Amino acid sequence: MSRKIHPAFVVAGAVFVVLLCAAAVRATPSILMVPLEREFGWSRALLSSAVSVNLVLYGLVGPFAAALMERFGIRRTVLVSLALICAGVALTSQMRSSWQLVLTWGILVGLGTGTTAMVLGATVVNRWFVSRRGAVMGVLTASTATGQMLFLPFEAHIVEQHGWRAVTLLVASVIALLLPLVAFLVRDRPADVGILPYGASPDTPPLVPSRQNPLANALRVLRESARKGDFWLLAGSFFVCGASTNGLVGTHLVPACMDHGIPEVRAAGLLAVMGIFDLVGTTASGWLSDRFDSRKLLFWYYGLRGLSLLWLPHAFDAQVLGLPVFAVFYGLDWIATVPPTVRLTTEAVGVRDAPIAFGWIVASHQIGAGVGALGAGVIRSSLTTYTPAWVAAGAVCLVAAVVVLRIGRRAPRVGLARAAVE
Repeated sequence: MSRKIHPAFVVAGAVFVVLLCAAAVRATPSILMVPLEREFGWSRALLSSAVSVNLVLYGLVGPFAAALMERFGIRRTVLVSLALICAGVALTSQMRSSWQLVLTWGILVGLGTGTTAMVLGATVVNRWFVSRRGAVMGVLTASTATGQMLFLPFEAHIVEQHGWRAVTLLVASVIALLLPLVAFLVRDRPADVGILPYGASPDTPPLVPSRQNPLANALRVLRESARKGDFWLLAGSFFVCGASTNGLVGTHLVPACMDHGIPEVRAAGLLAVMGIFDLVGTTASGWLSDRFDSRKLLFWYYGLRGLSLLWLPHAFDAQVLGLPVFAVFYGLDWIATVPPTVRLTTEAVGVRDAPIAFGWIVASHQIGAGVGALGAGVIRSSLTTYTPAWVAAGAVCLVAAVVVLRIGRRAPRVGLARAAVE
């Protein structure tokens, strides 16, 4: 007799596809920047400003997106966000002025992708799963790297053969195809289909939908979470995570390679290798967070990341294996911090408020990314070398490794069960 697939995995699978495509959308500006610069004569700084608006909104919209999902449901919120992304990307093909780029890619796409981000994965995991939360969150988080890895080479080929407008229309079409997928497969809560969350016992109380104003609810969670030291430790460590990954390595590794005479194609290949190994590392991190102390996992993640960044200046000068070894090692650790951070957030604030609280922690991550990108750029412009940036980031990661051990823990099983009741 065949066993039926639990609907939780159907919902998680659909959300995985959404996150996969949203990640590809967020990565698309990297291949549009030079074609736009050539056609319109816009400066790199002007083009970067639209991307900056996108990144800021991507981070700040998270907690409010989680509150909207709590009030209006996952399906409705994701459908609206996908429509925003689709409209923003499609309208980009018709733009003629720089302000239109800021409006379409900066604001519309920023709002949409900020909703279809890590807070969406955290919300699905907390509602639909009691067991295997870490493993599922690991897979959903890894989709961000997988999306870039799968789509960017194909998008670059389309730009080369048919121009940048063809890419925007292709991406918009792909996002439009996700609308019926979400409408048919995604449900808001297990109770909507008359079942319990995956791994829940029959006496597990159902989570009641919130009737609060989403804005007020998001601010309430921030106010209540801010009274807890664990929230600030998690937000601070995630600030370091953003600064040392998206902000520093994601933005400046390719230019740094070119400073050392490494061709751009080979440098981009290093990021692709990181993406591949990030898929492995983050998925494994989710599995580990279901079985081991998440504080100790974060200690190792931040500690090893710090050591790898301290070694990076020497990797540029190493023969043959220096940078490839760094890419493999750093890729395994790229966003492996997410599953244990989600778990610790749930234990700190409870199952109900965890997605919104994690949204605020993700906002801290994006602010860190902005600081890391800007700081490294200033260091490179002032000193004509990135070395102080790598060293400073490595040292801060080592500090974060020690700090995360101070995060308090409830007993994993009992704590989560009590949190569900609160």
